[in-house]
Amino acid sequence: VQLQASGGGLVLPGGSLRLSCRTIGETREYYSIGWFRQAPGKEREAVACAMGDHRTFYADSVKGRFNISLDAATESVNLQMNNLKPEDTATYYCATDYGVGHACVASDFISWGQGTLVTVSS
Repeated sequence: VQLQASGGGLVLPGGSLRLSCRTIGETREYYSIGWFRQAPGKEREAVACAMGDHRTFYADSVKGRFNISLDAATESVNLQMNNLKPEDTATYYCATDYGVGHACVASDFISWGQGTLVTVSS
């Protein structure tokens, strides 16, 4: 499965962006799809995951502001980001675990998209 992330850009604090992760290739319902981010000088961290067992996970820092959703029509997993803060600035990646992972952690995810840059700044 190939993953194509898009939708990043420059936004003012308090603004919104919608990231999209298009999946290319055959997927299964039990595949988890996750969004992760990495800021300069920091480790990659989980943002939100749609797990294969239908659970959703959100990092504490984004709860109430971000929403992950599946769009079967476009074969995409979207991340709606509202009330963005400067600390949300990072390159965002989507990834899949092919159903073998157990948690929303980067080490459980196998195939990664190319990343899309989100910059929150005034």
